[in-house]
Amino acid sequence: MSACPVSGDTGVVRLTDFWERMGAAFGPHAESVVELHVLRELDNRTPAQALAAGESTLQVWRAVCEGHDVPAHQR
Repeated sequence: MSACPVSGDTGVVRLTDFWERMGAAFGPHAESVVELHVLRELDNRTPAQALAAGESTLQVWRAVCEGHDVPAHQR
């Protein structure tokens, strides 16, 4: 999985940052993407399932970027 180029990326994305990024990328559909979209990049889990299983928010964000072709300027 390739890294999402995030300015100042320290390898840590707080949950509040994750939701801000989701909102910026998906608008009112952000919650649906997290709850309903199964991603190959997350071992065929939804982002919600991956977060509940203990995956880091950074890894989940990167998987969402890959799985949904989020443009570089929104990553």
